[in-house]
Amino acid sequence: MQKLLSRVRRCVDDYRMIAPGDRVAVGVSGGKDSLCALLALHELSKFHPAGFTVTAITVTGFPDMDFSPVAELCESRGIPYISTDAAIYDIVFRERQEKNPCSLCAKLRRGALNTAAKAAGCSKVALGHHLDDAVETYLLSLLREGRISCFSPVTYLDRTDITVIRPLLYLYEKDVRAAARRNSFPVVHNTCPRDGESDRAEVKELLHTLSLTEKAVKERIFGAMQRYPLPGWAPDHPPRSRKGSILPLENEE
Repeated sequence: MQKLLSRVRRCVDDYRMIAPGDRVAVGVSGGKDSLCALLALHELSKFHPAGFTVTAITVTGFPDMDFSPVAELCESRGIPYISTDAAIYDIVFRERQEKNPCSLCAKLRRGALNTAAKAAGCSKVALGHHLDDAVETYLLSLLREGRISCFSPVTYLDRTDITVIRPLLYLYEKDVRAAARRNSFPVVHNTCPRDGESDRAEVKELLHTLSLTEKAVKERIFGAMQRYPLPGWAPDHPPRSRKGSILPLENEE
């Protein structure tokens, strides 16, 4: 976790994600990414000068998902844990019978998470998107929509007065996977019937194929997003050259 913490802190500071006294809600889906975000921010809160606090929030809504191990983890670490039901499966798959359910599911989940965060007195919501997620989203927008776009590291939602932050953006997915394995994260199996069938899975495979011959492809795309920059993507510390990058090449760790 020490390596992860150093990169999470750099990301938090580069994008000024957390201010003194912030109460941060971490959206915990039960996957490795959200659990990593929760534990990294909890550890960071112990020594970061901002003196922020962390609350875990799970939005339930799919059948046969047991979050009791997540609740036990939070209790053992002294992290407040909130579970709220949004009946997502019933709305998306039974009532609406969506052919492309991912968009509506994400919208319902975000709405329920932000509502629960406000009720808990939190002004910020942390999500577990890492570097691979950002690069994949960028390519999806480019290839599927013909747009240069991606979510921002920090996004203020004026309708809800919530600021969304993504503190794992300096981590590769393999870093998160390794942390989950070595620290025995209580990962909850996703029971969504469409899990793994999205366009994102195709882009992930494309990136894997490209990385076989271009080892730094993810790092180059991520650096381009910062240097371009996309709205909200310019960090306080400008990205360095490949040789002095803030990120090691994925295949050189």
